[in-house]
Amino acid sequence: MSLFTLPLLAVLAAAQLPTAELSTARFRIVHTERAAGAAQVLAGEIEQRRDEIQKLLGRDWDGVTEVRLGFGREEFEALALPDGAPPSWAVALAYPEANVMLVEAHSLVKGDGQLTLRHELVHIALGRLGQQWPRWFHEGVAQQLIGEHRYSLDRYTTLARAVASDRIFKFDDLSRGFPDLPSDVEVAYAQSDAFVGFLLERHPRAAFSGLVDGVGRGESFELAFAKAFHTSLNLEERLFRQELPGRYPFWSVLATGTSMWVLLSGLVVLGWARRRRAVKRLRAEQAAQEAADDAAARVLAAEEERLRAEAALLPRTSSDDELELLPDKPTIH
Repeated sequence: MSLFTLPLLAVLAAAQLPTAELSTARFRIVHTERAAGAAQVLAGEIEQRRDEIQKLLGRDWDGVTEVRLGFGREEFEALALPDGAPPSWAVALAYPEANVMLVEAHSLVKGDGQLTLRHELVHIALGRLGQQWPRWFHEGVAQQLIGEHRYSLDRYTTLARAVASDRIFKFDDLSRGFPDLPSDVEVAYAQSDAFVGFLLERHPRAAFSGLVDGVGRGESFELAFAKAFHTSLNLEERLFRQELPGRYPFWSVLATGTSMWVLLSGLVVLGWARRRRAVKRLRAEQAAQEAADDAAARVLAAEEERLRAEAALLPRTSSDDELELLPDKPTIH
């Protein structure tokens, strides 16, 4: 693999940042020299990530997707598209219209690096397959694919608290964007994830394929949804809201965080106290039994000693002596 500059990428030529390329069936990975190792790893797994998205949506997007991989913040920003500079907090960014994804190579080996990769691939997929996707659907599909909802106690607790305090948003309010407050953003992500999961439970995957086709034809999301799922989005949202209290009960909040540790500590102390009482009771029963056995043994020993003493005082007869000298003979009946 030779190192070269891609002349067609204006931003790279302008920045004079040398890059190299790795290709798979549906991806072209453009990377810097420092990101070469990450590019090799990414090339071995990125096709599988795309297959996961295709399986859920029932459709694959068109063309070869370009992944730009730079190591460190400076290289990462240098590889961005013109007028597409990433936010200061971002380590990955999707450009669906150009079928390009930008990734900071070092982030791939961090704890949530693979989650971020899948998340941005979902944005590429939906952006290539249609233009009328609500924000909650983007985020909900991404969360379902990365599987984070299955393991996140925080996500579950967020929804339980939101349900208890009646802070669940209408999905129409989450179509164009998410709220600004961090606590509200957490609720928006959590309920988007939960609602897409709810739809996956109730409807076949073919319904999602039909939804993708409808939005791809230019239909509104609501119209495409009604045709594909044979029900309205409003009705599904109403059923989802009705089930939320049962799926995320308020008592579960008490079993998380500090409350959980307080509860567990109390249960440990209670269990220890009960165990200690049981041990004391068992030891007392054992001591009482041992005392009774000792007393019975002493009574038996005394009785045996008394019988020996009485036998010693009885007069011996000649017949007794003779009987002692006679050999044993069998008894005849």
